[in-house]
Amino acid sequence: MSTATRLYLSNDTSARAAGAGVLADAWSEHPEVQLIRISSRGAFFLEPMVERDSPAGRVAWFNVTAQDLPLILSGTDGTPVRSIPFLAQQTRFTFANFGETEPLALDEYQARGGLSGLETALRIGPDAIIEELRVSQLRGRGGAAFPVWNKWKVAQQARADDKYVVANADEGDAGTYCDRMILEGDPFRLLEGMLICARAIGAGRGYVYCRQEYPAAAKTLRAAIQKADEAELLELDGEPFPIEVVEGAGSYVCGEETALLESLEGKRGVVRARPPYPAQSGLYGRPTIVSNVLTFASIPNILSRGGAWHAALGTKQSRGTMALQLGGRVKHPGLVEVPFGLSLHQVLEQFGGGMAPGSRFKAVQVGGPLGSLFPASQMDIPICYDAFAKAGAVLGHGGIVVYDHETDMVDLARHFMAFTADESCGKCTPCRIGSVRGREILERIQSGSGTIEDLALLHDLGDTMKVASLCALGGRAPYPVLTAIEHFPAEFRSKLRT
Repeated sequence: MSTATRLYLSNDTSARAAGAGVLADAWSEHPEVQLIRISSRGAFFLEPMVERDSPAGRVAWFNVTAQDLPLILSGTDGTPVRSIPFLAQQTRFTFANFGETEPLALDEYQARGGLSGLETALRIGPDAIIEELRVSQLRGRGGAAFPVWNKWKVAQQARADDKYVVANADEGDAGTYCDRMILEGDPFRLLEGMLICARAIGAGRGYVYCRQEYPAAAKTLRAAIQKADEAELLELDGEPFPIEVVEGAGSYVCGEETALLESLEGKRGVVRARPPYPAQSGLYGRPTIVSNVLTFASIPNILSRGGAWHAALGTKQSRGTMALQLGGRVKHPGLVEVPFGLSLHQVLEQFGGGMAPGSRFKAVQVGGPLGSLFPASQMDIPICYDAFAKAGAVLGHGGIVVYDHETDMVDLARHFMAFTADESCGKCTPCRIGSVRGREILERIQSGSGTIEDLALLHDLGDTMKVASLCALGGRAPYPVLTAIEHFPAEFRSKLRT
């Protein structure tokens, strides 16, 4: 009796969108195939990518169709995975399991070093956990880049009967998907990071606030929580540590931590005034650590390898690695994990492969819809929190979207301001009113009825929104508009009324 050939195919949402699900259905009736649905390697331009074992390691076939099955079964023309340049040039720690493991196989997670960080945390205790994080110099990966140990210390020292750990999986920035990949592809890593945090601050319950548009991620995470519970992992010091997945309300502003907490409490998602900060008074008025998924997923390696290991990676002010998500008009869109310090140009050329066929570079936006635009003359900026801050920009969640020569910058600026107007929670006047006025001014310019005074008014409006808005939605909204005007003034002036 012949043995079925084991083939590996990603079950990630992006891989399915590229045809992986159709491929799996087409091969489901082939007894000669044992199809293993794994996490994604993040090389989405190669999907559907099918792999099989070989004496020298996995080999892969790219952009596979159902008709390619005989070729794959014969082992002809496969490419060693380790030789794929897009993957070989990366430094993967947080995403080390991706493409290798089945998302819900807890035994595979443990076999590859999973849960060793939690074991260390349980052994060394809260103070030592926070000290390792201080040594690591880990900064939050969600946008504000605040030192993680500092937040944990505040929550640890707070006196309260109840404390909470909340994972912010409301990943709403255009061009970002690393949180979703973790939820779908390596959910036990997130749970391990949350448990370590709970151990450090003395929390008794956890929540994952998952974006409403991520149904597959929520389903996978709930299954992972059930498996972890059955394995008796969801307990600390003999007490249960339940983790609940709550699906969001579809609001972009709920990515802001205080609006998220309002939504978790069953209220309308509006931003809270600070202080107090969530680490002091968060969910239900109790000390709460809110961090995004990527931050929690970075924690287990730090506890298992040590804070000094993490601090040895990256730059002086930005330690460790960063998950960058390349999109837009590049040849090779996908997930890239590299140490901080590479220039924006290096990332786009080395991993993005340059511009898509027929496209010429015009600008790149980093940090989502509130991120600044960079022209070709500023591509040498290093991927580093402080370098971006010095340039008046944000690295944010690591989303990088490339625009080509066909992009109308006036229309793009109007789109971003309209987005803010649509997504504003309405709590503060600068954001609620300023975004609407900004959109109206840009629509006047777009229609040919704007004046030079309107450009000056946009600058004044932007300065007000920057300093007076309650949260980053209003405070960052002017940046893509003002950088578009700064770097492409001729496009704006050409549409003004003469």
